[in-house]
Formats: sequence, structure tokens, C-alpha cells
Amino acid sequence: MELRQVEYFLAVAEHDGIGGAAGALGVSQPTVSQALRALERELGTQLFHRIGRGMVLSAAGRAMIGPARQILRDVAAAEDVRTVADGELTGKLDILAFPPTSSGPVVDLITEFRRLHPGVRIRLGELRDETSAESVIDDGHCEFVVAHLPIAGDGLQVIVLGEQEYWLAYPAGTELPSGAVPIAQMPAMPMVFVPRGQSVADEIEESIRTAGIRPPIAVLSEHREQRLPMVRAGIGGTMLERAIAESAADRVVARPVEPRLARPFAIAFDPAGLSPVGQAFVEMITAAVGDGARRSSIS
Repeated sequence: MELRQVEYFLAVAEHDGIGGAAGALGVSQPTVSQALRALERELGTQLFHRIGRGMVLSAAGRAMIGPARQILRDVAAAEDVRTVADGELTGKLDILAFPPTSSGPVVDLITEFRRLHPGVRIRLGELRDETSAESVIDDGHCEFVVAHLPIAGDGLQVIVLGEQEYWLAYPAGTELPSGAVPIAQMPAMPMVFVPRGQSVADEIEESIRTAGIRPPIAVLSEHREQRLPMVRAGIGGTMLERAIAESAADRVVARPVEPRLARPFAIAFDPAGLSPVGQAFVEMITAAVGDGARRSSIS
């Protein structure tokens, strides 16, 4: 297996096909295609299903994503040993963030890190399941995970970055009292929720049930980003992250709730497996937010 083949495999996976990968890599499509087929022959398995002009990862291909990224990080770490001595940090930083936590402090930290180390490439991806934090790090998919506390993982450390507060949002024209709305006095309006099984969604639903009300469900959407458009379209109300609700205050009716709904969130990592880039990132975060690192088991 050649490093070039690993790079081409990841490029095809990340750019949804050979054409996009070739454009990103600055090589011809036949070059990418030949390298990918050679890798599949060497591994003895098909990494992609070829559907028309599209490329869809096979089960073997999905399993290889994490190890492939780990290989590239290990190579970059070896190169970092040389570049650090020259005073310039290079390499790649992989972060997966649960969508509600991917703005605010995370963006600020990435911006500052890029300012300090412009030679580092950063990938901010989506963490769809907060319970998978330890596995995606162990499998090499990323070095850092950003999610709500608690973050499970005996070998992980976390640094608390802040908290996410949730507000009610209803279609424009909905009559609500000024100030915080008691959960027990929520309007009897259909709601747009995300399905149970996601920690924050479960807590919100439990808070509503504890208040003794049962608002009708209009839509259960696994696509969190569609909640606001559905509210704006008049389908129903929902719970939104405070920053999103406030930014849309001219298009929806947004209010905090009583009792207040908020969850702290943190960045998690395995201190034993950090690359030089990852170590520099941790040092910068610790300096920015204070000595907040602690074992995830006590989060």
C-alpha cells in the first residue's frame, strides 16, 4: 500500500467521486481511478460501489476511513518533528463536532489556531452520535470531538468550552408573553422535534413531560437544520439553540423557557495519542479557557 493510494482513497470519499477528488488533488481522473483500483486489488476488497458516475463507500470502505486518516496523521506527525524544529508547525487537525456545538467557541478556537499556525490544515466534520466520541477517536476518524457533557471514554480528557441554552421558537405572529415562557404554559401548538435517542432531545422532551403537558407532534426530523425553516413555514414550534433563535428573531417568535434548559459542552481527546499539532491545539485551548481539563468519567 502506497501513501499516495491512501490519499487518493480519502479524496474520493471526501469529494463524492473521482472527478471531485482529481480536481482537489490537481491530478487527472485516470490517475485517481488507477490508484484506487490498484489499492482495491491489493486489499482484495471493493472500497466503493460504482453507481453510474457516482461512488458510494462499501462496508469495507467505511471501515477504512478511520485507519486511512490515522495513517496520514502519523505521516504528518513525523513531518512535524522536522517542521517544529524550524519553528513552523504544519500538518492536519481533525475535529468532529456535534452540530449544535459546532459554532461559537469552536469557531473562535479554530480561528485563533489558524492565526498562530497558518501552515496547519483543519477539518471540521460532523459528529452525528454524541455517544460515539470514544470510538471515533480510537478508530482514527479524528483527534478531537466536541459534544455535550458527559462524554464517555475512560481514556479521554475533556476541556469545557461553554454551555448551549435552548429557547422556544414559534411561527411569526404567535402570541407569547414577554420574557421567559414557563414550560407548563407552552402554547397548544404542534411541535417540530428531533427523534428520541439523542441526549439533548431526550432531556427537552423529559422536561416538557415533567411539566405535565403533551404538545402534539407535527414533524419528527432527523435533520436538525430543518427545524427553523419548518417553524418559519408555520408548521409548528420547536426548541432551538439560543444563538440560532436570536438570529432569527425577526422571522420567528423566540423566547427563553422556565426552568432554563442548558447543557455544557466540551472538547474531548486522548492525551496519549495526540500529534504535535494536536498537542499545540490543546495547549492553546487550555491557555484560552483556563485549566479546565479533567477526566471524562467525572464530567
